[in-house]
Amino acid sequence: MLIAASGLMLAACGNKPLPEAGPSSEPVEPTTSTEGASSGSVGSSELSAEQQAMEAARQAGVIVYFDYDRAEIKPEFVPVVAAHAKFLNGNAQRKVRLEGHSDERGSREYNIGLGERRAQAVRRALMLQGVTENQITTVSYGEERPAVQGSDESAYGKNRRVELVYGR
Repeated sequence: MLIAASGLMLAACGNKPLPEAGPSSEPVEPTTSTEGASSGSVGSSELSAEQQAMEAARQAGVIVYFDYDRAEIKPEFVPVVAAHAKFLNGNAQRKVRLEGHSDERGSREYNIGLGERRAQAVRRALMLQGVTENQITTVSYGEERPAVQGSDESAYGKNRRVELVYGR
């Protein structure tokens, strides 16, 4: 009887790791653990790569700012555009709307044109990095939708921009 009881105790102790291993081998656990890792099956690593690309694009920012009366992408925003290009290249079904804006200086017509030139500059940069034309639309709001109210350089600087807005 002592041997049987000892055997049962050892069997119970030996089975303890199994319940811990059981839940971690359930489908929910690997999905959670592989989201941030690059290991796993091909399907989950592809999903992880898509999530990583979207997160990189999100962290890079969704706004490209411009200098006064300019439509050239400033060097510090080249990585922002590159991150979004990488995401769009890996997700052909995703679409982005480039919304061009300007500050309040200049006529309404001039600012609409300037906002359009800014949106087109970002569009060209995305397309040079492989994004397809059908993934991109542009619109110019000129001075009509300021990000910040005010008539000083701080407000002007935040209003001279292109916003990248994602849709399906």
